Amino acid sequence: MLEIIKAPQTVLSEKAKPVIRIDKTILILIEEMKLALESASDPVGVGLAAPQIGKQLKIFITKPSFKSKIFIFINPRVVKSLKKEKESESKTKKLEGCLSLPNIWGEVKRYQEIYLEYLDENNVLHKKKFTGFMATIIQHEMDHLDGILFPKRVLEQNGTLYRSEKDEKGEEIFNELKI
Repeated sequence: MLEIIKAPQTVLSEKAKPVIRIDKTILILIEEMKLALESASDPVGVGLAAPQIGKQLKIFITKPSFKSKIFIFINPRVVKSLKKEKESESKTKKLEGCLSLPNIWGEVKRYQEIYLEYLDENNVLHKKKFTGFMATIIQHEMDHLDGILFPKRVLEQNGTLYRSEKDEKGEEIFNELKI
């Protein structure tokens, strides 16, 4: 099984390249990504981009809930976010973490609604609107494809980063990181 790469590996800060052809190699890579995502347990992962397993390809997968199926996105492109006049009310701040940054968390403002164009593993083109948590996951994973980790967004938005650890009862506690 492929290992999820942790920061500060340089592959995480490089732009991914488009997939030229969806062939057997790409399909095997997607299956390996699924195994890596489903094996993540502390924390549980909801998305994984190919750069997180060392592959500079524009592929990511999502699994927004424990019971949901895995969705595959190849060569994704944001068609549009919400209209500019709604900019101030179109973003919501949510706590994010990342499998490549264990125990680091931060609140990031993301669009609540995005329109995406992408290919699936069968080379079928989709144009679809995503909202809520799925829109947040997609934007986080799209950032990975551009070599951006979520703490950059937190800092751009003058937010706070946190480090989590377990207390004596095994419960998660968050401590502010001083930067």
